[in-house]
Amino acid sequence: MPTKAKEQNIEQLVEMLGRSEAVFICEYRGLTVKKMTDVRSRVRKAGGEIKVAKNTLMRIALERAGLPTVDPYEQGPNAYVFAYGDVAAVAKELRDYSKEKGNEALVIKGGVMGKDLLSKDQVMALADLPSREVLIAQVVGTMAAPLRGLVTVLSGPARGLVTCLSQIKDKKENAA
Repeated sequence: MPTKAKEQNIEQLVEMLGRSEAVFICEYRGLTVKKMTDVRSRVRKAGGEIKVAKNTLMRIALERAGLPTVDPYEQGPNAYVFAYGDVAAVAKELRDYSKEKGNEALVIKGGVMGKDLLSKDQVMALADLPSREVLIAQVVGTMAAPLRGLVTVLSGPARGLVTCLSQIKDKKENAA
């Protein structure tokens, strides 16, 4: 039976899981405090939060939240990265930070998104996605293209009439 302090940690993790869109699991062994602070601030700017928790407590919190457990990724000390807003932006920050020279100690293991367990490759694929704003702009552009074509087609006869009248006016001015 967990102690009162552990029970509070589990409740906090369940609350964080409830607010998050995805959770990424990273190994941080070998990162200095300064580097860990740096990655925390980058993730925070991207709309996420890093929480270091015992694997057992996180497993209990995942079960209580109705999410799949991360048994394959539970070896060693793990940091859990909660993505509250744009999942791709948080994944991108983690990937970019881990690829920087001297930050190789941050190893992305996998994650949970919805009811799905994500592998490292799937997290990297998420990181390759454009940001949410870019995706929305692409969808709106795709939806607006047929409307733009329709407006062009409908304005064609009116434009032709105006051009024809303008040419007639020019001819009459030149004749006079």
